[in-house]
Amino acid sequence: MTSEITLFVNPTAGRGRGAHAAQPAASALRAAGFSVRTVLGENAEDALARARAAVADGTGALVAVGGDGMANLALQAVAGTRTPLGLVAVGTGNDFARALGLPVRDPAAAGRRIAEALKGGDLRDIDLGQADGRWFGTVLASGFDSRVNDRGNRMRWPTGRFKYDLAMVAELAAFKPFPYRIRLDDGEVREIEATLVAIGNGSSYGGGMRICPGADLTDGLFDITVVGDCSRATLLKVFPRVYRGTHVDHAKVTVHRAAKVEISAAAGVRGYPPGEHSTGYADGEPLGPLPLTARCVPGAVLVAGL
Repeated sequence: MTSEITLFVNPTAGRGRGAHAAQPAASALRAAGFSVRTVLGENAEDALARARAAVADGTGALVAVGGDGMANLALQAVAGTRTPLGLVAVGTGNDFARALGLPVRDPAAAGRRIAEALKGGDLRDIDLGQADGRWFGTVLASGFDSRVNDRGNRMRWPTGRFKYDLAMVAELAAFKPFPYRIRLDDGEVREIEATLVAIGNGSSYGGGMRICPGADLTDGLFDITVVGDCSRATLLKVFPRVYRGTHVDHAKVTVHRAAKVEISAAAGVRGYPPGEHSTGYADGEPLGPLPLTARCVPGAVLVAGL
């Protein structure tokens, strides 16, 4: 393995923590004897092109510095290769790092963990999800939660997680279950009314909401959490339990396991105009409109420091 490490940095992550976090992470890697180069990029597309070039050139590891969005972008560069991925998690949610048991908002500790892993060969293959040609590490969300994400992304104020809390309140005012069609592992198509469908490679999203608490990053399967056609009052009671993962015990919640999930939303019926609720989000990033097919790919990425 080459001694050159590539830091893949989002300078705006966590209200600017990304730029500040790069220095102690780089210092820890250099102290362990690695040379470090930094990739920024003018935008996400340019940054990804540079990251892919670093991987093609044989970098010893690609270390994403930022939040789940930056980790997701890094996955597009390293998935399916044998280039190790390192995570310096300093974003708002950091759910991928939490699922992996890695340091959160401690860039020096994360840098030391990555350096020790690379020097000692402490590398581990984990599964990834793939949908619409894009890799994801944590959860593919659709339904009520994706509508909250949509609204939050359109809000210029406030900043941080609080705007998503406000977006949730606003979406609750117009809430009603969505009509879905779901197929698991090429089985029969199920038509259901549901509040949300979450396809989990990892267990959490949104900064610790354990929507798929039983998800395992190494079992080759998704955990699919379906919150059924509950009322607004029931949703208000059930949703806070997602932080503990105990929502799965509620009668309106079912959990399935599958390696392949096909999901579509029956837009245009039961009062829903086409496209109104059809966006899927993976790792908190907009993935694309439903229908989508997600596949769990075993051992798709090599991670340092687990």
